[in-house]
Amino acid sequence: MRESLGDRAFGVINVIALGLISLITFFPFYYVFVVSFTDPSEFIRRGLVLFPQHWSLVSYKYLLSTDAFMRAIGNSAFLAIVGTTLSLIVTSGLSYAISRRRLQGRRFIMLAILLTTLFNPGIIPPYLLVRDLHLINSIWSLILPVLTSGWYVLLMKGFFDSIPSSLEEAARIDGCNDLSVWYRVILPLSLPSMAAFGLFYAVAYWNTFFTALLYINDFAKHPLQVLLQNMLIDASTAAGGSAAAEMMSEQRIPPETLKMAAVVIATVPILLVYPFLQKHFAKGALVGSVKE
Repeated sequence: MRESLGDRAFGVINVIALGLISLITFFPFYYVFVVSFTDPSEFIRRGLVLFPQHWSLVSYKYLLSTDAFMRAIGNSAFLAIVGTTLSLIVTSGLSYAISRRRLQGRRFIMLAILLTTLFNPGIIPPYLLVRDLHLINSIWSLILPVLTSGWYVLLMKGFFDSIPSSLEEAARIDGCNDLSVWYRVILPLSLPSMAAFGLFYAVAYWNTFFTALLYINDFAKHPLQVLLQNMLIDASTAAGGSAAAEMMSEQRIPPETLKMAAVVIATVPILLVYPFLQKHFAKGALVGSVKE
């Protein structure tokens, strides 16, 4: 079937428009990356750098030599690894439990979970809960209150509903109890959903910001995103001692290159994780969306 002149013109316009939008969207990422690797003296001299003549790792060396920045990376890594692991355990366990029709009080539990997705309590009730549990200024205050999500539980339940009950019955004949069925049968079959929701949880924990401002008062316990926000106000916030501050003054490192390097460091871990989960992500993101 031959295309008319109008169809071809429309296709060309679409390609040009989408190409421009893609360039506009990509440019901020490119600029952040380029400035972070620009030699400080060149950035001071030129100001706007689209392609540096001299590449440098000075900004990265300075950031990775500071105690405050490395502590913030460690805090965020702890949140992402420990928080994601605990969230997957709780979410998958709860989802599997409510997917079993023999569970007593199943409808009430599902209704309670559904209500959490419809109504947001706001800021004050969670803060009072964290305070009464004596979790203020504790790293666990950023994990335990958001250990699971009602929406993710319902989606993962839809995935578990699609697993044939005959597999569970066969496992029980072999002597497995509920915990063994969940661990030995259900979880190995749930890798797509676990990968998808694991990525969602990891990104959320790695990007923890607002709750850290509410619950954490100790600067040494701040995650990376809070430190980045402080660096936008004052780049010297990342200084982790006299040696690092002296290095910044001697090499005349501009605050802009430090900020861009910090943004790149904060973004790279999630970008590195995604390719390993990509083969499971598309399937896992659609769990429970199709019923046969």
